[in-house]
Formats: sequence, structure tokens, C-alpha cells
Amino acid sequence: MCDVMVRFIPRSLLHSLAVAGVVGLCLTGLLPAPLNAARGGTSPGGGKTEVLPVQKAAPAVVIIDGAGNEAELRRQLRSKNGVAELGASTPKMLFSQAPTGSFGFILPRLLGMALVTQSPDLAVDRTAPVGNAYEIHKLADGSGMLVGFMEKETLTQVAPSQRPKTVRIALHSNPSEKAPHIVAVPLVKLAADRMPSRLDPKNPDGTVVFEMDLQGTSTHASTQGGQ
Repeated sequence: MCDVMVRFIPRSLLHSLAVAGVVGLCLTGLLPAPLNAARGGTSPGGGKTEVLPVQKAAPAVVIIDGAGNEAELRRQLRSKNGVAELGASTPKMLFSQAPTGSFGFILPRLLGMALVTQSPDLAVDRTAPVGNAYEIHKLADGSGMLVGFMEKETLTQVAPSQRPKTVRIALHSNPSEKAPHIVAVPLVKLAADRMPSRLDPKNPDGTVVFEMDLQGTSTHASTQGGQ
């Protein structure tokens, strides 16, 4: 039956139909992938499809108003950031491997080396190895926040959610009369050109101050991975 129909169809029409079929197949290859594949759906073989990385905006600086007992200030900031202590089974790990919603501590020397050399990761401890260790928060979205204490004058410069310019900050490891206010600043926006230094060189466990740049929200520089 098909052979009979083909005999009565002009050759020019058959040629046109064949060309249309080839063009249709080519256009099919240009169509966008299914939406579930772009979002990381499941492949026919049962595995996960590749998901393109999403660039997140850096979190805003977090400040606890007022001054007071160091332990209480840290508790309030942890509560505000929604983080809890690392599990007892993980006394030490890389920040990139730490679970989200957790906090740990890092030695001032290691923190300085990581930020000065633009290291892609940080080694954190479950508990503070020294009294002047810096606290690190890993938020629910994986963003890193460095905790420290600032003087009141600097707070007004870092508090706005939109900072058009880079701000030079001095982040203290512990509170003092000069720097009584606890803050958490986004790691991805920090850049350092020098190592932290002790306020009292003769006291190895005394407060450490780390001078560095807190980049403006309009910049796109990144200093720390795992986010």
C-alpha cells in the first residue's frame, strides 16, 4: 500500500519532505535541556545530573548591640547566626568539611597565613586551642563568618548592608575597653597583607589584633573556599 502511495507522490515533494525531516532533527538538538536536568535532576541511569554552581552574595556583617560578658556575647552571636559546636567526634577538620550550622576556632597564626596567602581553606578546632583563638562560624548556606571584637567607631562603617568602599578593620580576638563589641564578618570579603599581632608581646595568650580589609559589597573578590 505504501509503495502505491509513493508512486503517486511527485519526486519534488518527496525531496522536500526528506529535507524537512533532517532540519527538524537538527533543531531538536538546539532546544534547551529539560528543566529538571538544569536543576540537577535524575539521569536515566539513576544518577544525579551535574548542577551548575550558583554564586551567592556574601552575608552581611552581624553585630550584637552593647558590651558585656564575653561568654554571653558569644552565646548571643552564635544564636543569631544559628550555629552550634562541632560534634565531639570531629575535634579538628577543614572548614570546607565542617557541617553547616556549626562553629569552631582557629589559631591566629593559621588564620593570618590563610588570609595573607589567600588559602582556599581553613583548619578549625572544635574547642579553642588557646585563649586568643578566633571563632569561625559556618552558616546554614555554607558561608563563613569570622568572629571578633571591634571598637565602636568602626562599627558604623561596617554595619551598612551596602558598603561601596573597602573598610580597613582591626578585629580583636577578645574584648577589651578599646574593642568591646562582638561582630561576625564574612570571610569571603576579607583580605590581609600582614599577620595578626599580640597587643602585649610578652603575653602569648593575650588578646590578638588582626588588621585587614573588609571589601565593599560591590566587589567580587573571593578569599576563602567551601562556600
